Amino acid sequence: MIAKVLVPEELIQGIIEYVREGYPNEVLLLLRGKINKNIACIESVVIPPFVRGGRTRAYFNASALPAGMGLIGSVHSHPSGVALPSAEDLLYGYGPVIMIVGYPDRIRAFDKNGMELSVVLTEGCKP
Repeated sequence: MIAKVLVPEELIQGIIEYVREGYPNEVLLLLRGKINKNIACIESVVIPPFVRGGRTRAYFNASALPAGMGLIGSVHSHPSGVALPSAEDLLYGYGPVIMIVGYPDRIRAFDKNGMELSVVLTEGCKP
């Protein structure tokens, strides 16, 4: 069970900028990293192939992803500003980590059960 998500501060700033550029539409990125015990470490993000974003959702075709990319979750925006997962987010979220950016810059993370995970800004994958 994941309890904490480590994210480089520089990467968070890039995600926030991507969200702002996509506003007022939802945007979606995939999280690449590693999970060790109860800590997920995000190393980079990937723009999924054929991703589509609209005013109320963003989606992609997971079957178009190449194997072995080290994907551990996704991050998407909520243009409304509410950084809470919807039932659809929990049902269709990619991987065990679901990060949500409430526009313009509130970032929260959740597991597939909707339990909030601690987000820790780091310089790398060390706590």
